[in-house]
This record gives sequence, structure tokens and C-alpha cells, in this order.
Amino acid sequence: MRSDRIRLTHGNEGEEIISLTVLPSEDGALIKDLLRGAMRLSSTLLKKVKHGGVSVCGTAVTMRRLVHSGDVIEVTLPREESEGIPPIFIPLRVLYEDDYILAVDKPTGMPVHPSRGNSLPTLANAVMAYMGEGFVFRAVNRLDRDTSGVVIIAKNQYAAGILSTDMKGGKFEKYYEAILSVPPREPCGIIDAPIEREGEDSMKRAVRADGKRAVTEYRVREILPDGRAVCDIRLHTGRTHQIRVHMAHVGAPLYADFLYGERVEGECYTLRACRICLPHPTTGEMIEIKAV
Repeated sequence: MRSDRIRLTHGNEGEEIISLTVLPSEDGALIKDLLRGAMRLSSTLLKKVKHGGVSVCGTAVTMRRLVHSGDVIEVTLPREESEGIPPIFIPLRVLYEDDYILAVDKPTGMPVHPSRGNSLPTLANAVMAYMGEGFVFRAVNRLDRDTSGVVIIAKNQYAAGILSTDMKGGKFEKYYEAILSVPPREPCGIIDAPIEREGEDSMKRAVRADGKRAVTEYRVREILPDGRAVCDIRLHTGRTHQIRVHMAHVGAPLYADFLYGERVEGECYTLRACRICLPHPTTGEMIEIKAV
């Protein structure tokens, strides 16, 4: 996809307007095929614009309209209501930003999103203060409260649909660093073991035959003087608590992991999302975002 083909602007009411110019090779194509293909609109967004949200050269059209070379397709996405997350001015380390993506370095001990019973300031609160009134917080990837590192936030609903699809489709490369209580028996390997909730009402996960497939690749980088191990990890799937469950499964739980290892008074486990590689939602080019 050429980066100069897709443009994002905003209307007077805050609605997103996505435009694309038809190429000679697309002459005579159905507009719905270009919305799904070149523009990569998600099924959810296609439903939103099906009735009156699509125009060609300024005239509203149906999804079955044929387009011609040089035509400009405009898709108007209705404004979304903000969730009402209050802004809290917290120092925010921005790793990358453009019109579509905001990537930040989430600190340890900070939840990503407000939840019932949680009074801690969250990453969402900090991002709302950074982005300003009316912003809709859309975290593409989630990290546990005590896991630090790269969090990708979509700055608009168009980017959110593409980024979510690409992550679910395995196009994100996610790398972590962890400190293990002991080194695993093998210094490197791939753990391919399904994960499911330990019980219906439990927050704890376990390797279970009836679980969803989960794949973790690891390599021990260093053995510390006290016997702990620094481990580089790549996730090939994204199950809840996947790294913590898998490393405990091979006998090397994260150090101070209260849920899957041994609690250490006054200490927290070390797990850091240090790098994510992902295709940009409009250009398709791979970008690398590091939290070092």
C-alpha cells in the first residue's frame, strides 16, 4: 500500500474522514472491494458507513458503485463518544507518535485501564491528559499492572481496526525481558502448551489440554551471581499471563511472581515488554518501537 494514497482528516463535528484515490489498475472496481482491500476497513467500520457514510468525488454512493481511475473515495466515520476517563497529569514517556499511533512506556505498578475496585491512576488517565479532551483511549495491546514496557495506542478508530486485525493475525512481533527465579533446564527453546483458566472464577491460568494454543520462545541471556536468570522472550501468541504460566510450567517461574512462583516480601516480578515490531496501519511498512 502506498503511503500517499490514504489521508485522514476531521470534520466539523469531530468525525474522521478517510480518503483514497483510485489507481488506474483499480478502474471499474466495486467500491466495497476497495474499502475492504486497499482501505482495509474492518467489518465493524463497514457497518457504520454502509448507509450514507461513503462518497465519491463529493457525492454519496452505495457500496455497489463502480469507481474509476482518479476518483477520490471518502469514508466518514461518525464521532465516537469518549469513555469519560478523567485526565490525570502523570509523566508519560512517549516512544513513538504519528497521526495514527501513540506508543508509550508503561511503568511497573500502573494498570492500563480503569477497572472496578481499582483506585490507582492508570495509563489511560495519563494518556487522556496528554491527548486532550474528547480523546477515545484504545490500547491495542494490554500489559498486566506489574509488567512494564511498550503499549501501543490507536489514535483513531480507523487505525484501531487495522492494528487490532494485524495483532490478532500474528503480524506483531513482541519481545520481552524477564528475570527468572532459576534458569530453565534448557537454555533456549519453544514452549508450545495450551493455556486456560485454572477454574471458572479464578484469575489464575494453567497449562491445560482444553486450553487455547500458546507459544513462547525463550533464550537465557545471563545467569546472575545469586542463581537467577535474565531471559529474552518472544511471544508468538498472546494469552493472558502467558509468559508467567509457561516459564512456571518448565520449572523456571519469574522471580517474585506471587501467583505462579514464590512471593518475595517487598519485591515484584520483573517482566518488561522491551520491543514491538508492527506494520504501520497505512503504509504497511514494519516499524520497530523499543523501550530500553
